[in-house]
Amino acid sequence: MKAYEIRDISLAPSGRQKIEWVKDNMPLLRGLEAQYREEKPFKGVRVSLSVHLEAKTAYLCEVLAAAGAEMSVTGSNVLSTQDDVAAGLAAGGMKVYAFHGATPEEYDRHIEMALEHKPQIIIDDGGDLVGMVHGKRPDLAEAVWGGCEETTTGIIRLKAMEREGVLKFPMVAVNDARCKHLFDNRYGTGQSVWDSIMHNTNLIIASKTVVVAGYGWCSRGIAMRAAALGAGVIVTEIDPVKAIEARMDGFSVMRMEDAAPLGDFFVTATGCAQTITTDHMLTMKDGAILSNAGHFNVEIDMEGLERLASEKKESRQNIMGYKLPNGRRIHVIAEGRLVNIAASNGHPAEIMDMSFAVQFLSALYIANHHENLKNQVVDVSAQIDDLIARRKLEAWGIRIDALTPEQERYLNSWAL
Repeated sequence: MKAYEIRDISLAPSGRQKIEWVKDNMPLLRGLEAQYREEKPFKGVRVSLSVHLEAKTAYLCEVLAAAGAEMSVTGSNVLSTQDDVAAGLAAGGMKVYAFHGATPEEYDRHIEMALEHKPQIIIDDGGDLVGMVHGKRPDLAEAVWGGCEETTTGIIRLKAMEREGVLKFPMVAVNDARCKHLFDNRYGTGQSVWDSIMHNTNLIIASKTVVVAGYGWCSRGIAMRAAALGAGVIVTEIDPVKAIEARMDGFSVMRMEDAAPLGDFFVTATGCAQTITTDHMLTMKDGAILSNAGHFNVEIDMEGLERLASEKKESRQNIMGYKLPNGRRIHVIAEGRLVNIAASNGHPAEIMDMSFAVQFLSALYIANHHENLKNQVVDVSAQIDDLIARRKLEAWGIRIDALTPEQERYLNSWAL
């Protein structure tokens, strides 16, 4: 195996500076590193990881390595890899295979290279490592004990595989842990999406109309933060219960075809293809700005837009402008890829501290229990969620109440 395949190893000092900054702001991971550095519960365990390769992910890799794991690392999105962070990891001796702006061929090659050391544990974000093991590289499946999946889209893929009976090893649904989706998806996405949109457009959000596609946990955060910034918010949904929830949270709810002519900013977060189509685009205002916060770049019909547009030019760094046949121009941030990570720095460090603590402890659960697990999607244990939540409160200096014996008896009895 090549030791690494990255853009430029000389960028390592900048990457190291970024890693050290997030480390200072990730007390849960620091605590896990201190707890397991001597014990090394992952000693000799081969771990392949594909997550957005920026500083917070890099520190997770270093904590796993400190606990004994033999790491092989790649990114999960061609625009989210930060080349200096990749260099910082590689300079420290870790196997790293990732480029910012990789071609589809380079991206697939790096996924395969990250699997070459025959992992026993896979840590995935979107399911590309698992997909390759089940597709192009089934020879690697026998060595895999199991893995962890970070995001909603990846879990959708895994559950489809489980239903069809083709999943070859257990996968922990990290995204479904309370300490992940309640905070990462809602508060992390909510802040980081608008950080990116505001930075890349340099436009005000107050007074604008924002159309948010979907009302899952990510969309809740996006809508909440847009409203807090002074925007009027429209939510589009296919789930009637979520539509009611969005309305009761104070947002307008309508079909995308009705919202398209009204929006100034559009943010998709549905996990589904063709959420915004060219038919929708043709009814949008001149100057409308489109972005995606779902894992894959399929929510906005970019291929259709490329065919439809009579002219295409860069409007601003990370923003492409498209002139439509009706003479109007619309703008797309980050090629329709994850706006908060492909065109910015992703979630705040304190948020990813919780998510990556779930990843670490879920990987440890696989290492300790894989022999007794079935080839299915596995929930994160309540004990892991509780431990992380209590450690987070401790890091904030917050103490909470505990049930008295009398209260426990009351809650566990049918007799009043």
